[in-house]
Amino acid sequence: MEKLSAAMMFFFTCIALCCAQTISSDVRQFVKAEAPVLALTHVRVIDGTGAAAREDQTVIISKGHIDSLGDATLAIPAGAQVMDLHGDSVIPGLVGMHDHLFYPMGNGIFGEMGFSFPRLYLAGGVTTIRTGGSLEPYTDLEIKKAIDSGQTPGPHMHVTGPYLEGKGSWALQMHQLTGPEDATRTVNFWLDQGVDNFKAYNFITADELSAAIHAAHQRGAKVTGHLCSIGFREAAALGIDDLEHGLLVDTEFFPWKKPGECPDTPKDMPFLANFDLQAKPARDMIVELVQHHVAITSTLPVFEVDVPGRPAIQERVLTALSPDARSAFLGNKVRVSDTSRLRRIYGTDTSPIAAAFKKEMEFEYAFAKAGGLLLAGEDPTGIGGVLAGYGDQREVELLVEAGFTPLGAIHIATANGAQYLGESDRIGTIASGKQADLVVVKGDPSGKIEDIENVEIVFKDGIGYDSAKLIESVRGVVGSR
Repeated sequence: MEKLSAAMMFFFTCIALCCAQTISSDVRQFVKAEAPVLALTHVRVIDGTGAAAREDQTVIISKGHIDSLGDATLAIPAGAQVMDLHGDSVIPGLVGMHDHLFYPMGNGIFGEMGFSFPRLYLAGGVTTIRTGGSLEPYTDLEIKKAIDSGQTPGPHMHVTGPYLEGKGSWALQMHQLTGPEDATRTVNFWLDQGVDNFKAYNFITADELSAAIHAAHQRGAKVTGHLCSIGFREAAALGIDDLEHGLLVDTEFFPWKKPGECPDTPKDMPFLANFDLQAKPARDMIVELVQHHVAITSTLPVFEVDVPGRPAIQERVLTALSPDARSAFLGNKVRVSDTSRLRRIYGTDTSPIAAAFKKEMEFEYAFAKAGGLLLAGEDPTGIGGVLAGYGDQREVELLVEAGFTPLGAIHIATANGAQYLGESDRIGTIASGKQADLVVVKGDPSGKIEDIENVEIVFKDGIGYDSAKLIESVRGVVGSR
């Protein structure tokens, strides 16, 4: 038995050395835990299924996967590196379903954060992302290649193609489709380049959206949408797979909306603030989405920053921002509370966004309780206060504020994303045989959800990365690169 054990350890060491050669020095500087066999002991396991946390557990990691897990009596393989995690919890790696690699630069222009955002996502415990719309798809694809080859740190990436936008877009960086044929060509071209998702945007026509969905589905890809010209029920009937942001972007209930047009009016937030979610139209919409198996991606953080007085601005956010980005964000926060601005836009000194934000929370809770697949994202756009990784953590906290239990919110941010991506057999929950994408946090987020911010180590493919070092490497950088 001793000879067999030694042989096995030699075998595992060879594998580790082979794998180590594929990780560049730029990545290795952030590695905190790496061994042929790792044993995480005395740790609280929150497995992502929604089940109660299990205390004093042992998790064995081998060859990038979870070999086994159990209580403190579980045998630890000879030669394993043991990490005593008393007081810590382990959760599945977060699956960020609206996690762009770009950031608002002002004047409607967005800059690619190809250096800082992959590091911050990983540091925040996000081990898999869907980019949720791309402005630089070639850049995103190259970043994915660099991460996969071990040349740069970051999460596993599902790259979404360039926005499928129609004529009349406000966004200079988006191609405007010229019709259904152009939509089909665009989808097929970018599938050939390596993207695996698409996102329809505000001004797309029904014919263009239908053509894009058909072309994507023909090749096993999915289409989500941040829509305006098309309402949620119409999109569901066309076969869309997912809808971003929820009620706050669904224009179908506006009395002033015209078919096929995106209404441009300041009346939307006051209307939604007073919208009756218990009325038949709203209930029917939720039922139709569930029946058509359309998911909803929650992006509560990007709306929260527009609410006067919310959220409490964290020092870690300001520290990560470049001086220009920090100044712009703080200036934007002042503007959202400016009474003269509110009076000019809404005719009142009180912002309707606070009430609309709560209505969005109520909608997401009702959708999930009706059987809908709710996904978690962050959307690092808006006025600039939502950052990669930090925003994903805040999303989970806001889901709890919306009415979900901490265990339920973690399930949404892990298992549900894996389900949508078709990767439930590999990620999303903690179980033997699954990929060792795990987050070690100090404290107990199953009881105090804010502890989800206390990330210490992030395991991706069984390699543990130092969250603090990743964060320090991008200090003062976000907003520049």
